[in-house]
Amino acid sequence: MELGLYTFADMDPALARGPEGARRLKNLLEEIELADQVGLDVFGVGEHHRPEYAVSSPSTVLAAAAVKTKSIRLTSAVSVISSDDPVRLYQQFATVDLLSGGRAEIMAGRGSFIESFPLFGYDLKNYDDLFLEKLDLLMEIINSEVVTWSGRHRAAIDDQGVFPRALQHKLPLWIAVGGTPQSLARGGVLGLPIALAIIGGEYPRFAPLFDLYRESARRAGQDMSRLKTSINVHGFVDVTREAAAETFYGPQQAVMDRLGRERGWPPGTRAQFDRAMGPTGNLFVGAPEEVAEKIVAAHGLFKNDRFLLQMAIGLMPHDAIMRGIELFGTKVAPLVRKELTGRATRA
Repeated sequence: MELGLYTFADMDPALARGPEGARRLKNLLEEIELADQVGLDVFGVGEHHRPEYAVSSPSTVLAAAAVKTKSIRLTSAVSVISSDDPVRLYQQFATVDLLSGGRAEIMAGRGSFIESFPLFGYDLKNYDDLFLEKLDLLMEIINSEVVTWSGRHRAAIDDQGVFPRALQHKLPLWIAVGGTPQSLARGGVLGLPIALAIIGGEYPRFAPLFDLYRESARRAGQDMSRLKTSINVHGFVDVTREAAAETFYGPQQAVMDRLGRERGWPPGTRAQFDRAMGPTGNLFVGAPEEVAEKIVAAHGLFKNDRFLLQMAIGLMPHDAIMRGIELFGTKVAPLVRKELTGRATRA
């Protein structure tokens, strides 16, 4: 199983101007470099168009990271393809792939916020249609150097080449989903890898969604050996469980409460946070040994190919993030890999 991190590069919206953005991006590149140095497999950077996030163009950041890293895979998390142009998106990530020596991926999604739609001139009433149409075009570009395609929301392409081409024969494309069964089923029908975000509730209740995904793929005649799954969660690693909770609670809860005010959720409490740190809760927070144990337990349920952790959420201190990355790479990852390797050998 691949182990990695993802981030939206959160920053203070009250200071979201040039100097603060420059500081956050400098720190972000340091975080990606460290993740590479400690042997993690994947780093993802999300796309947002709000003042509390520093990255609107994941490919730009990942291109900078490509020349500073050696082994780690570099992915968007996510690219909002509904309001983007698939031709340019492919070209940008093909460039990251060339710069990185074949380590780029696209994680495509609808986006959890809607600012990009009016910003780029799209009508929200076409929310679903835009995603499906843009995804179709992106898949066509990945599969074919010369493209002929037509749709309702973008100008047609008639026998035109899309360049440059990625170093990888086919640039990996993942679909990011929440808990909507239709999204999992669609991913299975298309035969695309699925990244499931789990940011609330008991994580075992999400396991049937992967069963639906795999069954949908089987019924569609997809090659089951090519299916991949990831779970993407919030969490933090520190030297002790208490230290991890104390550092992570404030920034993470502030983000979740802000989202709650926008979407009608009630404010969270410390008691809820502590329960979510429990064995089946959605938060993977604690000392290295207990986080590793929880990751292994989740893998036993999901049989996932990838596990991504969002530690840099809200106004987490940069030094704490760096400490968490080091512990995740040097302590948690070896424990998880050893246990999963042992289980595979015993099987």
